Amino acid sequence: MGQSHPAFRFSRALVRRARRWATAAGVLVLTGGLLAAAPQASAAGLTQVTGFGTNPGNLSMYTYAPDALPAGAPLVVALHGCTQSADDYYAHSGWPKFADAYGFALVLPQTSSANNANSCFNWFEPGDSGRGQGEALSIKQMVDKAVALYGGDTRRVYVTGLSAGGAMTANLLAAYPDVFAGGAIGSGLPARCASSVSAAYTCMYSPPDKSPAQWGDLVRSAAPAGTDSWPRVAIWQGTADTTVQPANATELRDQWTNVWGTGQTPSRTESLGGGTTLSVYDDASGRSAVEVYTVSGMGHGLAVDPGSGAEQCGSAGTYYLDTICSSDHIARFWGLDGDEDTGSLPAPTGLTVTGATDTTVSLSWQAVAGAGAYEVYRGGTRVGRTTSTSYTDTGLATGTTYSYTAAAVDTAGAAGSASPAVSATTTGFTPTCHTADNYAHTAAGRAYQSGGYTYAKGSGQAMGLWNTFISHTLKQTAPGHYVIDDAGCPGP
Repeated sequence: MGQSHPAFRFSRALVRRARRWATAAGVLVLTGGLLAAAPQASAAGLTQVTGFGTNPGNLSMYTYAPDALPAGAPLVVALHGCTQSADDYYAHSGWPKFADAYGFALVLPQTSSANNANSCFNWFEPGDSGRGQGEALSIKQMVDKAVALYGGDTRRVYVTGLSAGGAMTANLLAAYPDVFAGGAIGSGLPARCASSVSAAYTCMYSPPDKSPAQWGDLVRSAAPAGTDSWPRVAIWQGTADTTVQPANATELRDQWTNVWGTGQTPSRTESLGGGTTLSVYDDASGRSAVEVYTVSGMGHGLAVDPGSGAEQCGSAGTYYLDTICSSDHIARFWGLDGDEDTGSLPAPTGLTVTGATDTTVSLSWQAVAGAGAYEVYRGGTRVGRTTSTSYTDTGLATGTTYSYTAAAVDTAGAAGSASPAVSATTTGFTPTCHTADNYAHTAAGRAYQSGGYTYAKGSGQAMGLWNTFISHTLKQTAPGHYVIDDAGCPGP
């Protein structure tokens, strides 16, 4: 995400020059008007981890873990903004304080000028922000590595970020709702708002006024088919931000409240310190699902509150603004302060898929000594509790892959660590139809473009030029497989 001096203003000519320079350099620059040199990170206080996967996004991985971190601890991924580094975010954001206080590990991914001239995460590039691709996949591989290193709880993995890091956070929450239990977007943009550098500038300065359902559909189409549980999302925005217009926070609210099905009227509002207003949107059970923090008079940056108080954190600096400690509020929103019912029993072993039909999945596992019951989680969300060592999940979509874990529950009713995940795919497939122009099909992942032409995903059928002037109806006949059916298939 771009950042600019408060007095700096874009001109159209400068934008055109910046784009030409970026194209010539082979990178996409988003700096809100500044073409700054990328910082060199010393990563003091952090540990660099290598060998965390294929790393298709060419990112660096840094971690921090408190001494004697227990097994089953949560994990927080924190993404820096443009012209920043992992070490910069570690030093200013306040997250290390709460990692020590509450007992969780930190992962701080870092990009570089090799990826983007201003060390921005490429949130506007579909090949870097979609599931299983580029930078997004590199970050997922970092999560897997950190969970293995620290014995972390896969049910309690969270992601947060500032500016470009905030925009990438939104995309990660959409692409990997089965990985992240919650997210916090600081001065960021809605998931999948842009798929090019020019569209990114539009989103930053004049975000599209889509309906909540349209925004929500962008998330649903980015997630794995059949996803029915979503991360809890906090949105932070300053009212005086001229780099990422405050309207983006409204669109983000519309997007994630639609995903959760809560509506856009807050369940309650609250006045906090630092001129901050909190709007809370509860889910059907009365639990906070989406929270919007609006900081009056704050410009573009991360809200921090230097000091030694329990609710203070961070240090002021460029794009770290002395208002309120956002990291404290985010950690408590996620329940990292201990407001979680977690027991001490070990994870069940031997979790196995014993059968599947078109609407059910059956599981079994080994008994855990001292367990009074077991909880079963689908995609990180609890779907059942049983006193036996087997469970059948029902009411599922046909031809859909689901991820399951199980946890032992002690006699006090607290669930212990979750087992390693297993995947199960229901049988059958229910065809669906999608009518749109070729560009929209490609952006939604139903088609792909090559040499300026569009082809249906899976079948490879030619659809014509990659633009908004040619439309087709695609019928999904199997997971990831689409065929042209303009005559016999009705639109969605």
